[in-house]
Amino acid sequence: MENNKLLPQIFIDKMKTILPEHLSLQDFVNSCHQPLRRAIRVNTLKISIEDFKKRATEHNWKLTPIPWCCEGFWIAIENEITPLGNSFEHLAGLFYIQEASSMMPVAALFHFLEATPQTTLLDAAAAPGSKTTQIAAKMDNQGLIIANEFSSSRIKMLHANIQRCGIKNVALTHFDAKVFGSWLPHTFDAILLDAPCSGEGTIRKDKSAMKNWKQQAIDDISLIQKGLIESAFHALKVGGILVYSTCTLSHEENQDVCHFLKNSFPDSIEFLDLNNLFPDANKTRTKEGFLHIWPQVYDSEGFFVAALRKTAKSNPELAKKRLGRLPFIRPTRQKESELYDYFKRQFGITHIDGMLYQRDKEFWLFPDNIKPLMNQIRFSRLGIKIAEEFGNVRKNGFKTQHEFITAFEKQASKNIIELDASQAKAYYQGKDIRGLETEGASGEVLVSYRGQVISLGKALNNRLKNNLPRELIRDNNLFEF
Repeated sequence: MENNKLLPQIFIDKMKTILPEHLSLQDFVNSCHQPLRRAIRVNTLKISIEDFKKRATEHNWKLTPIPWCCEGFWIAIENEITPLGNSFEHLAGLFYIQEASSMMPVAALFHFLEATPQTTLLDAAAAPGSKTTQIAAKMDNQGLIIANEFSSSRIKMLHANIQRCGIKNVALTHFDAKVFGSWLPHTFDAILLDAPCSGEGTIRKDKSAMKNWKQQAIDDISLIQKGLIESAFHALKVGGILVYSTCTLSHEENQDVCHFLKNSFPDSIEFLDLNNLFPDANKTRTKEGFLHIWPQVYDSEGFFVAALRKTAKSNPELAKKRLGRLPFIRPTRQKESELYDYFKRQFGITHIDGMLYQRDKEFWLFPDNIKPLMNQIRFSRLGIKIAEEFGNVRKNGFKTQHEFITAFEKQASKNIIELDASQAKAYYQGKDIRGLETEGASGEVLVSYRGQVISLGKALNNRLKNNLPRELIRDNNLFEF
């Protein structure tokens, strides 16, 4: 076997035993040594696909459609000077950098799920947020997504990506996902379990992915996956859809996990066939209707996707929960009216969906569907913080929060200050903008570039005070203009 320096021979020998007969082992090995094509997904909460294509043409970005995701594109950039992640379009949340195969689980979920504003969905292993943000766009920011992440170090990144993409229908939790079956049985209309795995399919973007590959590690992690999928099954409503996915190739972490669940609940699970998910899906379809994606077939990462339907009620062992008191109250009708009148007066925003709650001087907007769950589980972050109240004897008022603007900026019609390219670049560097004609705007304003709101600012005579959150400031190598 030639050209196998990144892959242990014991791994290649194993893959030979499970590779479908119509595929070549040498092609598999060769593909693993090829660089992975970059891919992006357009965030339709902020921009249409057609408008994004026009921007891509201006940048000389070459886009190639991804068959299983109408918002997804492979992207090629010649003479790249500014990193793609520092482009204005990325900073403004117009697209998400996401591997093409990674878009397939959400595509599979919505192939079977008809989402409504009443849909409640669990993303059981959500960080860094690629699939959570994809789900939110598919749901048009309606309904409720519980985005759970076990790793505390990844929660901050998850929240940052949700905020950048202008999402308001998410509540964050921080648990081992095995708790959901016993804590919230029969709760979710759909669940995405993109399970932690050995990552055998990621070698094209991570050359060290297979450095310490061992069969024992595969066996160990498959036990974890079985616990997770069983819990997810219990948390699902009857008739609900469960999509299980990994970025690995071994059967122990993929087909075997699904069969474990089917064997455990033979009369309550239906495997759903993904053969019609997209043209050529049959090239990676398994006999069960799963998709086992070998990297050479679609020139992508190695991946696995299965879709299941729960057909009968299950009986999990319920667990006792220790919940702290939720530190939020409903504001008075007068206070709610004052806040919404301020948004209307200052920005022209008139329709604010969701439930308004208050914590001390902070105002938070919760998704409507969260109400039955508010006293059922502990949240790391619930909804979006939209304003803070300030005041003393002489003055009182509200300070709008960045999250509110990212989620509702499309409704804004007043106090919008448009920057040119050099000013926008300076603004992302955290600088105030001086000598700017504010056209009579005063107080809090929306800062925009090319018709896309960047953030909040404060108009002070001929100076625009920078209110961009510190974590969004970029010091160098920003977008060209």
